[in-house]
Amino acid sequence: MLDGPITDASLRRYLDGIPGVDAVGLEQRAADLGSRSIKTTSKAWALDTIIRLIDLTTLEGADTPGKVRSLSAKAVTPDASDRSTPQVAAVCVYGDMVPYAVEALGAHHSVGGEGGINVAAVATAFPSGRASLAVKLADTADAIDAGADEIDMVIDRGAFLSGRYGQVYDEIVAVKEACRRSDGSYAHLKVILETGELNTYDNVRRASWLSILAGGDFIKTSTGKVSPAATLPVTLLMLQVVRDWHLLTGEKVGVKPAGGIRSSKDAIKYLVTVAETVGEEWLQPHLFRFGASSLLNDVLLQRQKLTTGHYSGADYVTID
Repeated sequence: MLDGPITDASLRRYLDGIPGVDAVGLEQRAADLGSRSIKTTSKAWALDTIIRLIDLTTLEGADTPGKVRSLSAKAVTPDASDRSTPQVAAVCVYGDMVPYAVEALGAHHSVGGEGGINVAAVATAFPSGRASLAVKLADTADAIDAGADEIDMVIDRGAFLSGRYGQVYDEIVAVKEACRRSDGSYAHLKVILETGELNTYDNVRRASWLSILAGGDFIKTSTGKVSPAATLPVTLLMLQVVRDWHLLTGEKVGVKPAGGIRSSKDAIKYLVTVAETVGEEWLQPHLFRFGASSLLNDVLLQRQKLTTGHYSGADYVTID
């Protein structure tokens, strides 16, 4: 694709040669998709799908083993009053909290296989990414050794915005290799672009292509620590890149909007956008995720409304 060895110069030529984004057209398309409604009969399916796609997340300096155990219990049993409620896709924590999540999930932990709940760890000096490569790789390796199934890394936005695409590429490649387990398999790598700091749609498109070229299994919008976080136009743009990559190579890459998606109504807009852009086959945990903490509670309340015919109070779901 780059017609020769991958170097900083070849990456710059390729990425800077990508056509610019029609911002007006992108935002109009996102607005159109966001205005679509789903049939009442499909709402139950949509709510359950959202739950299955959630990375239930706690990324605070005040996180404790007890909080991670509580979050893991909720991941297994989101609604204790309705055991038909599906489990979430993953629990996402800081690397030092991985052992507590693995322990709490017990038999429900996927252990890197199909089915079960994954444990995702943020790494590479999350959320700033301001550390040496050696520190970033050690951070990743520690999380893998502790049992993480997925690594959410952050790109060096300063290097990217300075045009040092080769440096960003090399770091992603190195972190991907650090995701290698002792048995030779790899934990999934989600590459966080922190789109709120990339300033333009053109930069989001370039960063998406760069992350995929470097071997990212997912491209993720945000850390949740910068505003704006996930937006529908940005997620649509990233899905378009994933679609175009699939058409070129046959390979499927996942997308994860994270931060700011708090209501079922908003999450359904993302489901529609995924289905209309890359197809319904992407609506499964290994290809699409919501990075969220408060979203699950709203989905559970909406789900209870479908069952009982009335809205329950906020105390009918657990406090995260």
